[in-house]
Amino acid sequence: MAALTSRRRLPRLGKASPIRPRYLPTLLVLPAFVVLLAITIFPLLFTATLTVLSWELTTNAPARFVALGNFATVLFEDSRFWNAMRNTAVLVVVGVGLQVILGTGLALLVNRVRRGRTLIVSLLLIPVMIAPVVAGFQFRMIYNDQSGPLNYLIGLLTGGLWHGTAWLADPSVALISILLADVWQWTPFMILIVLAGLQAIPEEIHEAALVDGATPRQQATHITLPLIVPVIVIGILVRMMDTFKLFDIVYQLTAGGPGSTTETIAYYTYLQGFKYFSLGYTAAMAFIQLAVITIVARVFLGYQKRTQNRGSL
Repeated sequence: MAALTSRRRLPRLGKASPIRPRYLPTLLVLPAFVVLLAITIFPLLFTATLTVLSWELTTNAPARFVALGNFATVLFEDSRFWNAMRNTAVLVVVGVGLQVILGTGLALLVNRVRRGRTLIVSLLLIPVMIAPVVAGFQFRMIYNDQSGPLNYLIGLLTGGLWHGTAWLADPSVALISILLADVWQWTPFMILIVLAGLQAIPEEIHEAALVDGATPRQQATHITLPLIVPVIVIGILVRMMDTFKLFDIVYQLTAGGPGSTTETIAYYTYLQGFKYFSLGYTAAMAFIQLAVITIVARVFLGYQKRTQNRGSL
């Protein structure tokens, strides 16, 4: 008993922490918040300030307050901006649409494979792991109208009747060339997304449908596709936001040419900011893009939420 009493009377080692427990979570989060403030919030606020200024670095004139003048010029006077938006819309709608169709179809095929699936998925993901600049350089060699393999193969397949075209110099096909390169690189991403959704479906659902007499086609249309729609919507949203920022392949393949026929909104913003050094005008275009992407994201997320709510009923 004496030994136990002496143990209880021993003083505790160390000093009590001067930080109160209720402040500890705030102090732990503070470094991350400071970094976020430095790299995200401050640039956003600074860019918002630039939108109301006319600031041309190519002249010695100081920044001038123009209120909403930059937005008015972009929206109502700049035809080149709308051309870039139209090109971006084509890449978003057609390009991402092809990626979804091809990715879903290939994912359904890969999901049926029982042996060697890991190897097949690894090979399919090679384009995604290539840097966009490198992919653009590869396709520039493929599209070469003098020594490129694409025109050579077209000549062989047509028996010399047609030797192809200048894929990157012809205004009628230059944008299609960029679209095909983007589809090649990012379709595997959709395959991976859809395949993950397919493997998350419990086997019991298909077994119950099979017992009820459902055909494979009925299972695909009434069970599989509805269950993977939320996953596909997320994949579409991610790819749409990435396509709005498409720059690398455009810069490497055509640099917006011929003329301005393949300029995307990201590439045109780059030209205004880093070639013409019009800071206020560039900031206004950037905020318009941010507004468009935000609206599109809200629409898709709302659709996904409604889909999930219907599925849970």
